[in-house]
Amino acid sequence: MNSEKKEKILFVDDEENILEVIREYFEFKGYAVVTALNGREAVKILENEKIDCCFTDINMPEMDGIQLAEHIWRTDNTIPVVIMTGKPTIDYTIKTIKHGVVDFLVKPVNLNDMELCIERILNQRKLFIENILLKKEVEGKKRLEELTKQLQNKVDDLRILNKIISEFTEIGSTKDVFKRLVDMATEISLADMSKFYVINGAVNRIFETATCPKASGPEIDQTLFERLLMNVTADSVPFLVSENRCVEGLSGDIFSFMCVPLKIREKVFGLLTAYVTQGEVRFSEKDLYYLSFMTQNAAQAIENLALYENIYDNLFATLYGFVSVLDARDSYTQIHSNRVTDISIIIGRELGCTTEELDILNVAGRLHDIGKIGIRDEILLKPGKLTKEEFEKIKEHPLIGANIIKNLGFWEREIYIIKCHHERFDGTGYPDGLKGKEIPLLSRILSIADVYDALASDRPYRAMMDEKSILKYIQEGAGTQFDPELVEVFMKLYNEGKIIK
Repeated sequence: MNSEKKEKILFVDDEENILEVIREYFEFKGYAVVTALNGREAVKILENEKIDCCFTDINMPEMDGIQLAEHIWRTDNTIPVVIMTGKPTIDYTIKTIKHGVVDFLVKPVNLNDMELCIERILNQRKLFIENILLKKEVEGKKRLEELTKQLQNKVDDLRILNKIISEFTEIGSTKDVFKRLVDMATEISLADMSKFYVINGAVNRIFETATCPKASGPEIDQTLFERLLMNVTADSVPFLVSENRCVEGLSGDIFSFMCVPLKIREKVFGLLTAYVTQGEVRFSEKDLYYLSFMTQNAAQAIENLALYENIYDNLFATLYGFVSVLDARDSYTQIHSNRVTDISIIIGRELGCTTEELDILNVAGRLHDIGKIGIRDEILLKPGKLTKEEFEKIKEHPLIGANIIKNLGFWEREIYIIKCHHERFDGTGYPDGLKGKEIPLLSRILSIADVYDALASDRPYRAMMDEKSILKYIQEGAGTQFDPELVEVFMKLYNEGKIIK
């Protein structure tokens, strides 16, 4: 055993057997060792004892390793923290760097390697503290400046990586992904131009799909340039020309150039390119790394969109399957739903509804009567007047429809619009008796479109109304059944010939 007492080390892990082995080993090596089973226990130890270094697992109950590292960074950033994990990921790496972690060890960790790590970071800590204390001395000042510069570079790198990750987190379409790629490539690398090309394997050609800025670029030999890009595709690795010295395929007006493949499931889907055509900027390996990281995040966004769109299409197929079943019982329903949707969207556009609201109307309009699948045929198709009990059953269809869509995982707004399309402006509607502006705007729009088309259609229990009677009914319903402001909009559109029976 080493007779010289060394620094005090805190080990945090929720596996007691691992802690026991580590304690015996490092106490034998002369270190003072304290242990904790989770981050919360470690915080209590840090409050009462002077700790020189901390090793912590990531996944632990009550308080995990990243939260512990963040706490140490806030309270005493002179304590170096080393993360141990069996499942390293880029997300964990970024999070740990963000909270001042100095090293990252992958489990199972060799004790000898751990000891070397301790010696190295304690020496660095000692130098760091000495430099702070002796920063007025020339040598200490230079070291401090170097450490500050390194830290600033890490902060800048982290800021850019976080920006890239956040930019590709919420994107609505593949087209937006391509546009975001070229915009960010020019911003981060200071390029004069960036383009994204999609590879078409069927014809072995590339097609430009996004450019930033949109101005025309330098004159190039298109054939030679495409050959260069296809070579990058074949190699499937990023390509950098920091200083263009007559590279075949690149115009002499291109001073610096990068090309990074975007791969989906290990197959090249497209190419992100960046160009310098003026000034003193020249691309570096770091710029190439940023673009590579960008294409990785873009590829993930494209895959997520494809998965979402597939799920979305499958959900619609299921719902329209229900509508088809209903259509087989009552062919009026689907035709009616389509007309109600068309009229609702016309009204929505006139009101200045957003694209999102028009999309919601498109879904809710086509599916607003889907709940009728839960109404028995003898009630739904009854040719005569409904009894009070039968009408109460019919009144259940908005709730039934909302529950069908809810069980398939649709969004809350569409569900609520469908549920409320039979509410009345005076509060006497169903199912909840909402009144006035308590009723969602889109439901109020659906209500007018629904009644107009219903009255303009033949049904088993009555013939269609004439146009004059329908318009009179809607106008007389202003303030009772319908929102009076929407009745005015409806009549305006009708008189302009935009709503046709």
